[in-house]
Amino acid sequence: MSGAAAEKPPRESTENVRRLVDRAQQGDRDALEELYLIHFDRIYGYLHMSVGNRHDAEDLTTQTFLKMLESINRFRWQSAPFSAWLFRIAHNLAMDHFRAHRRWQPEEEVPEPPGSEEPSAEAVAMRSIGRQSMLEMIDTLSPEQQQVLTLKFVFNFANADVATILGKTEGAIKSLQHRALATLQKQVTEKP
Repeated sequence: MSGAAAEKPPRESTENVRRLVDRAQQGDRDALEELYLIHFDRIYGYLHMSVGNRHDAEDLTTQTFLKMLESINRFRWQSAPFSAWLFRIAHNLAMDHFRAHRRWQPEEEVPEPPGSEEPSAEAVAMRSIGRQSMLEMIDTLSPEQQQVLTLKFVFNFANADVATILGKTEGAIKSLQHRALATLQKQVTEKP
């Protein structure tokens, strides 16, 4: 099996998702259900990290997939993958949620995202600094910087996909990421 095929389960492969989207756009309920099953965990995880509590995350996840059902016929394959389109829907719903509630109060521990076999540089850094102090440092970043880091390093989206999800240019994403990482690096070096 080639390296690319071994990295991604066939169910989540670009080709399979493309076929499922095509079938879903033709009204195939099984394809819609499969798209839901493939993307549920990541969408829920993103929303849980964004809103900070299970109840709101569950509600927004349901709303995301309802919007997917309502608008899948308008989805067009462009440079961004289908998952970026779904994350854009989830992001917009989360922003509407914040506007309506004007709060950002995490209520519980966010579950760890599924990891890879080898720890990433970010995971090693988090362990060496300590999870709690890292979370405190990340809380000092702007909400946009937090979102960029979450989408890039937790959900492994490319800059172009993050730009699509957040409705920004790739340059803006690179700038937000650079400023966020510079701020975190400064905080780490200033720690006693």
